Amino acid sequence: MTSETSSATGLSMRAPAAPAPKTRHRSRGATIRTVISQTLLSLVALLFLIPIIWMVLSALKPSAEVFTVPPKPFGSKIMFSNFADAWNYLPFGRFILNTIFVAAVGTAITLVASALSGYAFARLNFRFRGGLFVLYLSTLIVPQEVIVIPMFLIMKQLDWVNSYQALILPWAFTAFGTFLLRQFFITVPKELEEAAKLDGCGHIRILSRIFVPVSAPALAVLAVFTFITYWNSFLWPLITISDTNKMTVPLGLQLFLGQQGQRWELLMAASTIAMVPTIILVIALQKYLVRGIALSGLGGR
Repeated sequence: MTSETSSATGLSMRAPAAPAPKTRHRSRGATIRTVISQTLLSLVALLFLIPIIWMVLSALKPSAEVFTVPPKPFGSKIMFSNFADAWNYLPFGRFILNTIFVAAVGTAITLVASALSGYAFARLNFRFRGGLFVLYLSTLIVPQEVIVIPMFLIMKQLDWVNSYQALILPWAFTAFGTFLLRQFFITVPKELEEAAKLDGCGHIRILSRIFVPVSAPALAVLAVFTFITYWNSFLWPLITISDTNKMTVPLGLQLFLGQQGQRWELLMAASTIAMVPTIILVIALQKYLVRGIALSGLGGR
């Protein structure tokens, strides 16, 4: 008994065995792969940031040094006054307000319309639901350039040419938002919907009280994408708007190259100013974006 006890005690007092060589090799390989992937992602991010960095640096150069040969990242002096000159060169504040109004109202209408249609395709059982959904999604493959002429003729018949409603309504009902929210709505447990029906709730109340609150990440993703789409839209406003007081930012930026020569430094400064609202929106909603894309992308049933 004594020898058995001492041997057992000796075994229990031994130091733990060293990790196997294979385990160390795997952990080292995982670390190397992580470093390589992070390095490649950083290089890709830097590649995408180079044009933006060059735009900001060009906005701070004197007019004669924007296109020097060879190119130089910095000018002889920093011209912060270019931003004030760009703001006053044209009614750029008006362009910003017009674009914020159009993008905000268009985003709100898109969220409401996409939530209603997404709920219908996800939860309501009606005839030809699958076929109608496929037909609705097929509109995504039609380029905007194909439909601008018939859309303009419709706007002309409605007497909406050169108006805000022409900028907002034609593109507020998109299949992308419907698909995005449908993919999220079909993942909501049916028990919540059934409990609400037992309490006497109708479809609109179920949508507003259950589906909308739990789908905040998906709604945030759709809001960011829609707002940026309205903000960057150029072709459709170019066709429908001729009044300077109703122009949006993309239309206003082209005026820097046409009225009194080509003011590239003012164009770069105005473009930098135009990026600020979308950057603020993305930063404000960044905590929802990754989660919303992961939950409402292509992972639905």
